[in-house]
Amino acid sequence: MTRIVIVGAGPAGIAAADALSAAPVEVTLIDEAARPGGQLYRSPAPGLKLDMSRLLGSSHGAYAAFHDKAAGLCRRLDYRPGTLVWSIHGGAVHLASASGAAALPYDALILATGATDRIMPAPGWTLPGVFTLGGAQALLKDQGVAIGRRVVFCGSSPLLYLAASQYLRMGVKVAAVIDSTPFAAKLRALPDMARAPATLAAGLRAMAELRLGGVPIHQGARIERFEGEERLAAVQCRAGAGQLVRIACDAAAYGHGLRPEAQLAELAGCELRYDPVQRLHLPVIDGDGRAGERLYIAGDGGHIGGGQAASLSGALAAAALLDDLGLPASDVDRAGSRRSLARLRGFPNGIAAAFRWPREQVVALADDTILCRCENIRVGEVRAALRQPMASPDANRIKAVSRCGMGRCQGRFCGPALAELVGAGHAGELDRLRAQAPIKPLPIALAGEAAP
Repeated sequence: MTRIVIVGAGPAGIAAADALSAAPVEVTLIDEAARPGGQLYRSPAPGLKLDMSRLLGSSHGAYAAFHDKAAGLCRRLDYRPGTLVWSIHGGAVHLASASGAAALPYDALILATGATDRIMPAPGWTLPGVFTLGGAQALLKDQGVAIGRRVVFCGSSPLLYLAASQYLRMGVKVAAVIDSTPFAAKLRALPDMARAPATLAAGLRAMAELRLGGVPIHQGARIERFEGEERLAAVQCRAGAGQLVRIACDAAAYGHGLRPEAQLAELAGCELRYDPVQRLHLPVIDGDGRAGERLYIAGDGGHIGGGQAASLSGALAAAALLDDLGLPASDVDRAGSRRSLARLRGFPNGIAAAFRWPREQVVALADDTILCRCENIRVGEVRAALRQPMASPDANRIKAVSRCGMGRCQGRFCGPALAELVGAGHAGELDRLRAQAPIKPLPIALAGEAAP
């Protein structure tokens, strides 16, 4: 029987699995997490009595509906939770899990790998107590654990307001929200953001909730530094009027939006193309998610768009796959889904304007600022590599010379800032780090077994 492999059990992956569930194919759903949901619908650890209705507020209904559907699907599929896809080659996904390593051949592949935080380094950002926005949110949803007792949410991301409001609902003191994009930029971006009215409304509700809760919100502020000796003690920023503001805290959630997790897509043969608005290389896919021979991409792993766009793109990718294999068509409303998805895909441009990636800050970073926290590589070391004879604005060459991006995260967190640093002063598109297997560290006990 034809084997379809889906990587990722968030909204896109579950929608794809649902659309394939009645087809004469064998579906294997692989997810690195222990439970379905992705980041958006992440559920608490088993046995943890966490009031998800309180935490999620008005979005709890969508969360409950997702998990009802996912629970039924996962019982009927070859569902493999807690399994890392660390490489794709030779017509197979290469897996690592507690039970060992394996290669799983496929006839067609749907990648629904989601997104990760995008970070601009700042002085002190590696201090204990500084978390990514996604990490802070994941700890609260998964373990019911707050990252601190007095938390600052800072950067330029719609997650600032969502995560801060969730912490506030759970009784955590939110010391401030520091948003580096001016409010005027958000107003200008409203037409694009209104393409996803439900997501926009959720963001506005979160902002209003924080204001009603007495949380100070600084818009158009610039992060100066994360202050502390052995751990975080305060966040310093320049407020809109230029005055220095110091906010005492014991934890900070920091980030500048999201970027697609496209490493597996690249390893599977998908072309990546530079998007000058988002200043990222994005997978090249058609309107239904086709990305190459027997390869389909859905959800935030292709284009950041939120839960509704992810579900639509997952269903469309599954329908396109069935069409291409000449198998009985699913009951997906292709035309309606395409129209809705085309509208929603204007949303990322609005987000890029309303929550700007602070690319200009890389030029102002002091030489002693850590750029690559995995390898402890500082900005000055990268600048020195760029000044070497025969140096070129090639991120992969600078990686080889400086070791920036060679650590555990494989450049997933330092890569965007490295690209800006390498490209500073050069016109045109930014360079990027190429994907390499393994995309994440493998347990040493599996290293030999997993080798191709």
